[in-house]
Amino acid sequence: MLYVIIAILFVMNLLAFALMGIDKAKAKSGAWRIPEKTLFLVTALFGGLGGTLGMNVFRHKTKHWYFKFGFPALLVIQLAVLALVSPSCCNAKDVRI
Repeated sequence: MLYVIIAILFVMNLLAFALMGIDKAKAKSGAWRIPEKTLFLVTALFGGLGGTLGMNVFRHKTKHWYFKFGFPALLVIQLAVLALVSPSCCNAKDVRI
């Protein structure tokens, strides 16, 4: 169960990070853009770290207050949810390296 959660978090954060970079490249070239609701949806679905890092690394959407404060807020909410859920779903004895 723990590995499934880790895999989902990894994929969603990688996707959120990549989408921010792709959208920034499209913005520079004047091409068709990724809708803002798509960026927010991926970030809201446990891609908070990737979305926040992507926003800062690519310097993309940093002037929009709803991205500047929304992405980090989603990250904090996601960390709180993971902190509350992880002790109940993943016992230390379940983790084997």
